[in-house]
Amino acid sequence: MTDRSVDKASFTREYFASLKAVVDRIDVGQVTAFMDELERAYQDDRQVFIIGNGGSAATASHMATDLGKTVFGRPPSSRRRRFRVTSLTDNVALMTAIANDLGYEHVFTEQLVILARPGDLLVAVSGSGNSPNVVGAVEWARGTGLRTAGLLGFDGGAALPLLDAPLLVPDFNYGFVEDVHMVLDHLVTAYFSRQFQAPGSATR
Repeated sequence: MTDRSVDKASFTREYFASLKAVVDRIDVGQVTAFMDELERAYQDDRQVFIIGNGGSAATASHMATDLGKTVFGRPPSSRRRRFRVTSLTDNVALMTAIANDLGYEHVFTEQLVILARPGDLLVAVSGSGNSPNVVGAVEWARGTGLRTAGLLGFDGGAALPLLDAPLLVPDFNYGFVEDVHMVLDHLVTAYFSRQFQAPGSATR
């Protein structure tokens, strides 16, 4: 029997090299525009909502945790006003009720109807940018006066032109796209952690 096993070391090096090539294609201007939207939401004390499906749902939860807690570290920094941020992927009871009664394409929009106000920020996380529930939520947000930003992949899909601050990972490999979305989450977290700890950054 022929041994067709893949060499693990070679595969690992190839994966890392390919992932680095994807990171190198990121538009830094889009990264800064994405951070600008989050910074504006914080300064204006607006609510930030994060949405996504599957692996992107996990990224949405992770990002909400990072912005809500990790950015501010331990006391005495805890006196600082927090990001008002929540992931709409985490209320399983409400999500399943909406999906059962109205359809899965409404699971994010209907939560926004309950919680969102004009001026809030919706962050969409999507590999393809074409998930109906994500696109529908972004359309509703724009029509209601929310700001919109997003972590996208592939060619950005239907969501791309709807976002005020799209941040595109320009690759069609889902694994690489989701990997880099997490890198971008941690980049943003690291930026705000440093920004809020900088000399002259007053407690608010």
